[in-house]
Amino acid sequence: MGVLIDDNTKVLVQGITGRIGSVQTKWMLEYGTNVVAGVTPGKGGAEVHGVPVFDTAEEAVRETGANASVFFVPAPFVLDAFYENVDAGIKFIVIVPEHIPVHDVMKMKETARRSGVVALGPTTPGILVPGKGKLGIMPASLFAPGKVAIVSRSGTLSYEFAGILSDNGAGQSVVVGMGADPVVLMNLPEILKLFEEDKHTHGMIIVGEVGGAQEEMAAEFIAAHVTKPVAAYIAGKLSPPGKRMGHAGAIVRGKAGTVQGKHEALQKAGVHILASPIEAGHWVKKHGLANNA
Repeated sequence: MGVLIDDNTKVLVQGITGRIGSVQTKWMLEYGTNVVAGVTPGKGGAEVHGVPVFDTAEEAVRETGANASVFFVPAPFVLDAFYENVDAGIKFIVIVPEHIPVHDVMKMKETARRSGVVALGPTTPGILVPGKGKLGIMPASLFAPGKVAIVSRSGTLSYEFAGILSDNGAGQSVVVGMGADPVVLMNLPEILKLFEEDKHTHGMIIVGEVGGAQEEMAAEFIAAHVTKPVAAYIAGKLSPPGKRMGHAGAIVRGKAGTVQGKHEALQKAGVHILASPIEAGHWVKKHGLANNA
């Protein structure tokens, strides 16, 4: 069993008939993900790569037993689709699209909390459990089964860390894209709690960046609750204050959200700070996290 994806996961693709939804569905299927349904209003009865398409999430869940979903729909339609998926009984939702209004994210976050739904994103590459499946756009060739969980605010950096670990004989138990927006559906401490509780995860790597307080919140959680070794890399050391650096959440305001502040908080919690991604290879070997250890 993996974190959030296991042998019982049945995936619904919201927006399956779109260009991105169709291509990503093909790649998810090729990786072994159990995609059982797609939803595009007005396209019910069609098929995409052998996957049946339904007009509504309620119909898709009733006919296929889908219990997880991944979104490839335009930002203006995400909120309504989210409500529809929750009402249909979906319990795990991955929101890949970017440019979703912050107030929409806040509404989804409250709905998820109230309904007992686990949700990732927005602006996330998704989640991948090596050997089990993936929801989202992560390039599967870089990943290998192993003992180290990775959580990242950056899609491309999560791929880089996974590749470095794989090259050093240390696979991943799960790789999670937290999302790069100022407000995300699942905060870093909540994700680390899943890693701490997962018996297949023996170590964790946090890939953070400047801006926000996610890493500082994580440091408090780690100090109080985490028993496994944790390493962290914070991108954006040279970011100028007041300027957004690519991601909507990556902006330094005064002393808040700086690399130095995040390093200090994490080090105080016993986290090993990685000066560069390549150091992750040495760290996993030091802690016996390679697959043959």
